[in-house]
Amino acid sequence: MGFVRSAISAISAISAILAAVLFAASFTVHAANTPEAAKPVIVVLGDSISAEYGLPRDTGWVALLRQRLAQERIDYSVANASISGDTTSGGRARLPALMQRLKPSIVIVELGGNDALRGVPLSTTEDNLRTIIEQAQQGHAKVVLVGMYVPPNYGPDYTQKFHGMYGQLAKELRVPLVPFLLAGIADKPDMFQADQIHPAQQAQPVLLNNVWPAVKPLLRTGSPR
Repeated sequence: MGFVRSAISAISAISAILAAVLFAASFTVHAANTPEAAKPVIVVLGDSISAEYGLPRDTGWVALLRQRLAQERIDYSVANASISGDTTSGGRARLPALMQRLKPSIVIVELGGNDALRGVPLSTTEDNLRTIIEQAQQGHAKVVLVGMYVPPNYGPDYTQKFHGMYGQLAKELRVPLVPFLLAGIADKPDMFQADQIHPAQQAQPVLLNNVWPAVKPLLRTGSPR
């Protein structure tokens, strides 16, 4: 399993370096990702898997989401506020400014994997995710929560509790859940980059297809601000 075989030391090093370098990016969304004022906005709050780490520009699943919306003539803009190495604490800290500036109609939350890899207590991760969801809801945004697994070397009890946390939060806060972002590729090494951590370009359509069923129903009921 590509994600399972990932080297914890490698991702920790990547996370520490890139989080420091790219922190400011969350407050200045690149022009290509800046939503048009007249359209309702989808914000993706994620880590390296959503931030196109190691990929050519505009080939990640978030860019493909933007393309699909255009192809289906669904009038939404997408702002990718993901940062490689980000944790739930980082996302929690960045969200208020994003909500104020972008006023999103939908927030897709793809965070948590780096918390586990850094040894953040599960209770802290859960509290951060709950706060992120509640803050987005208080800002009148619908939320999609994206689930993740961690490597089994943490032990079956922790692994199950970590993954179960996403389902519990989704149920408690009544938000759509993507059970596992890497479903369909996790056991396929050729779908990952050389580090066997980050999905390769050919895997990105699969990631989008995993997220799309949770997002599409919200688009039908969403309305421009």
